Amino acid sequence: MNKQKTNQSRRTGIIQSNQSSFSTMYRLVDLIAIAFLFFLILESKQEKFEADSWILLSLGLIVFNVTAEALDLYRSWRTQSTTILIKYTTIAWLVTSSVIVVFSYFFPELAKYDETIILIWIFSTFPALAAWRIVFREILFIQRKQGRNTRKAAIIGGTPAGYHLATQILENNHLGIKLDGIYDDRDMNRLPLEFHDQIVGNIEEAISKAKKGTIDFIYVAMPMSAEARIMEILNRCSDTTCSVYIIPNFFIYNLLHARWQTVGSVQTLSVFDTPFQGANNVLKRIEDLIFSCIILSIVAIPMLFIALGIKLSSKGPVIFKQNRYGLDGKQIKVYKFRTMRTADNGDVIQQATKGDSRVTPFGAFLRRRSLDELPQFFNVLQGRMSIVGPRPHAIAHNEQYRELIEGYMLRHKVKPGITGWAQINGFRGETETVNKMVKRVEYDLDYIHRWSVWLDVKIILKSIIKGFSDKNAY
Repeated sequence: MNKQKTNQSRRTGIIQSNQSSFSTMYRLVDLIAIAFLFFLILESKQEKFEADSWILLSLGLIVFNVTAEALDLYRSWRTQSTTILIKYTTIAWLVTSSVIVVFSYFFPELAKYDETIILIWIFSTFPALAAWRIVFREILFIQRKQGRNTRKAAIIGGTPAGYHLATQILENNHLGIKLDGIYDDRDMNRLPLEFHDQIVGNIEEAISKAKKGTIDFIYVAMPMSAEARIMEILNRCSDTTCSVYIIPNFFIYNLLHARWQTVGSVQTLSVFDTPFQGANNVLKRIEDLIFSCIILSIVAIPMLFIALGIKLSSKGPVIFKQNRYGLDGKQIKVYKFRTMRTADNGDVIQQATKGDSRVTPFGAFLRRRSLDELPQFFNVLQGRMSIVGPRPHAIAHNEQYRELIEGYMLRHKVKPGITGWAQINGFRGETETVNKMVKRVEYDLDYIHRWSVWLDVKIILKSIIKGFSDKNAY
């Protein structure tokens, strides 16, 4: 019965936070920084410290500490990026600042200082909390490169994932992780030649070193099919003080913005997902609304002249509406200035080619400079499209390429865009070969994986520069 309880607790608590030896110092420095700036601002403004204002300061200290603990801000950040650390610090202080502002508004008698003082305290504290972390991490990086504050790691499993991890450990010596080697029970003849130099022993030797305390980290990099063997290794590692990590071979999948999710008490990993959920979705929508309103206010008059030019140069409507796939593969109508004498929107659609007879002379001018895409900013305002995202293709082309290109429909995990990562990297216009479409899809999926507001801004700026003269647009 006791053994069953032990095994159950091990399964439910298999991923534990690595408590940093610096966690106490981190907490202390944060509290000192927040309090010191509070007193410093009062002194600079020649304000007396009222006894009642201990409540305001104490509130700030308590809320920040509680929020930081909830975000696990004081765990070990050895293997995490500085960007993520600052992100969590920002969230913790934003929550704290919000509580301080609300408290000051509803209980002014307990926050007797001018709101300017409170705002200066709020806006000056965050840079201090971020700056000392950045400086301290840089000092740690230097120390670790010199061989101090290091940990020794062993990798169990001579697999591509294990070999890749070994390479990353060796290339990132600022992390302070020293590679002891890769351990595998298989005969050397069964392992790829490039792994041979890294194999230093069998799994029994790795566990023996862990029991002796000569190894700090163990990374299990075995195939997911070896579940029984992995559980056996984990059970044996439980008799050591090593921190144990599992590296599932998820590299066999094309992970698209993967994230851990919890369903009740079960942890799941999303393989194909969208980055635009929750706050990111709101942020992306705000970005679209702001940029589209700015751009439309600039191009409104030119669009009137373009519409007049289309009407005078050829017969037919000014706006061409075509059915295309949008978010989650649902059909949407996409607006464009008409550039052809025909309005293809059926089951078979021919892509525009160089010297295409269907394109009007004025239409060719619009297409070369991407001016025919301007009405799509109204699609953005409607919420059907984004300014930046994978370019939407005609439904007939979608149905064609989804049969030919693996992962093609994953482009529709986000809203289609007026411009995209593929377009500014040269994959715009006609895709006369499947290989060109494959490269476009690769860039689209890379965009979804790497998305950030700054990447969107970069794409928009490059599109403005390149959009008015592109040899692939016709």
